[in-house]
Amino acid sequence: MGKIVAIGGGENGHHNTKYETAPFDKEIIRLTGKQKPSFLFIGLANNYPDYYFEVMDGIYNGVYGCTTDYLRYEEIRNKEITSSKIKKADIIYVGGGNTYKLMRLFKMYGIDEMLIEAYNEDKVLCGVSAGGICWCDYGNSDSRAISSNSSQIIRVSGLGLINVLFAPHIVKEPNRIESVKQMMKRTYKIPAVQLDNAALEVVDNQYRILTIDENSVAEKCYWKNGKYITQNIISDKFRSIEELYERN
Repeated sequence: MGKIVAIGGGENGHHNTKYETAPFDKEIIRLTGKQKPSFLFIGLANNYPDYYFEVMDGIYNGVYGCTTDYLRYEEIRNKEITSSKIKKADIIYVGGGNTYKLMRLFKMYGIDEMLIEAYNEDKVLCGVSAGGICWCDYGNSDSRAISSNSSQIIRVSGLGLINVLFAPHIVKEPNRIESVKQMMKRTYKIPAVQLDNAALEVVDNQYRILTIDENSVAEKCYWKNGKYITQNIISDKFRSIEELYERN
């Protein structure tokens, strides 16, 4: 089984914002079991991947001493290059942006299969927003807002490694809370995990919630017998993944 850290919000220091995601970054590195792991950034969801990589390189190389690289748009057409970079990495970090676009590119170029193989090889898979959604069954995504200025939040399918609907930014973008509630009416076999300034960490068959501060939010949501149930799941202790999937 693999290791996943799906981040639902928190600033990484871009554009002079405060660097808040240190608890997540430190845990991602710890999970590799190496002092200086190799870090691969995938920014295919974003329109400015070069700048995004500069930010992540400043963290993982500049602060923590990892060796860093990123998968460029012009490289994904070459399966050998893509596969080689993924195989060399200890950490595969997917950046935020347009989730629908990200998943379309993953499937078009076979990156989805490479990432599932990386999961089975026990690499650390992680990312924020779209990069958190991509590891799950589904995500609550603003892809249409990014691509066409539509306010509609849509459900986007991910790789299915975590059996939840992942909803990031619910504090920063509170309109998502109602959209998750409505979305879950047709996503009834699995729960939603909605969060902000927090990350869902899954290691083998256990999970826990990583937080930034007292403002971090992580909730499990689902419909049962006509009632919408929301449960706080913040805990720094690992629990069985089956507890996360239960809808009691």
